[in-house]
Amino acid sequence: MIRGLTVLLLCQVVGELLVDVAHLPVPGPVVGMVLLFGWLQWRRPSKESGVVRAADGLLKHLQLFFVPAGVGIVAYAALLRDDALPIGVALAGSWLAGLALVGWVVQVWGREHAEAATLPSAGPPTAPPPASAGDGGGPDA
Repeated sequence: MIRGLTVLLLCQVVGELLVDVAHLPVPGPVVGMVLLFGWLQWRRPSKESGVVRAADGLLKHLQLFFVPAGVGIVAYAALLRDDALPIGVALAGSWLAGLALVGWVVQVWGREHAEAATLPSAGPPTAPPPASAGDGGGPDA
């Protein structure tokens, strides 16, 4: 389990370093998650590996990771109250933009798959129908 936590923290730290060095406009933990995903795809760890056990242990207590965010919201309640309208507009606008983008992608994807389903199959030719019993082509001939 210690080895698994080490891998998780190493991905986090390397993600932070990459963001700092390359001046990426993405949070370090996001880059770390992408690195972890790549590592998991490369290694294909079993269910009994340290990384999986460490992740399961952290996920069991996931609700505790929301406490700092909740405390931050309470601590900055006055600031949030002053900027409630712009924050609300940004949240609603980004949600609507995401919804519209997903809807558009699904429509395009559905159209392409519907066209592919109507095209004739490019697979191997179909086998001829089985011979009837009286034509001499069967095993009892």
